[in-house]
Amino acid sequence: MTFTVAIDGPAAAGKGTISKAVAAHFNLPHLDTGLLYRAVGAQMLAGADPVEAANNFDLADLAQDLRKDDIAQAASRVAAIPEVRAALVSFQQRFATRGGGAVLDGRDIGTVICPDAQVKLFVTASPDVRAKRRLEELTGKGIDTDYATVLVDVIARDKRDSERDTAPLTLADDAIILDTSDMSIDAAVAAAIAIIEKKLN
Repeated sequence: MTFTVAIDGPAAAGKGTISKAVAAHFNLPHLDTGLLYRAVGAQMLAGADPVEAANNFDLADLAQDLRKDDIAQAASRVAAIPEVRAALVSFQQRFATRGGGAVLDGRDIGTVICPDAQVKLFVTASPDVRAKRRLEELTGKGIDTDYATVLVDVIARDKRDSERDTAPLTLADDAIILDTSDMSIDAAVAAAIAIIEKKLN
C-alpha cells in the first residue's frame, strides 16, 4: 500500500520541520517541494537551460545550499515557466507514489500534486507568530532586520502565494487544519503524528 501525506501551508508556519519529523516517525521519504524550484533556479544561474534542468531533475540536485537570496529570486523566475512547472509536478507525483509512500510539503500538494493523498494537513499560524519565528531564524543567521520588516514580507508572500494564477496556496476540501500559533514545535509534531495515526487506523 502507498501511503502519501500532503502537508501544505504558508511560510514559517512550521510545515517543513513537521514534515521532516513525520517522515522520520513513519519511516517515509520526505520531499520539500519548494527546493525543486530553487535547484532548477541554481542550475539556471550556472548557465543551464531551466526547462532542460527540470526535465532531467534528480534528487542529487538538492545536495547543495539552496537557501541563498539569488537562488530564491531565480526560483521565482523558473517557477513561472509552464514547462518547468509541468516537469517538476510530474517528478513530485512520481516521488509521492513510489515504494510505500512519502511525505511532501509545499503550497499545492493536497490540491494539485497529490489530490488523492491519504492524509492532507494544512499547517498554519497567525502572521504575527510566523513573523516572530522568521525574525528569530534570520537573526540567528546573522541577518540584520526587524519585526516590522519581516511581518510586511510574510503578509506580502501570503498574498503572492494565494493569488498566483498557477497552483495557488489554497486549503484542500479534505485537509485537516493544524494551527501551530500557540504550539511548541514538539507539540505540533505530536499533533500531526496523532492525526496521521488516526487516519492509518
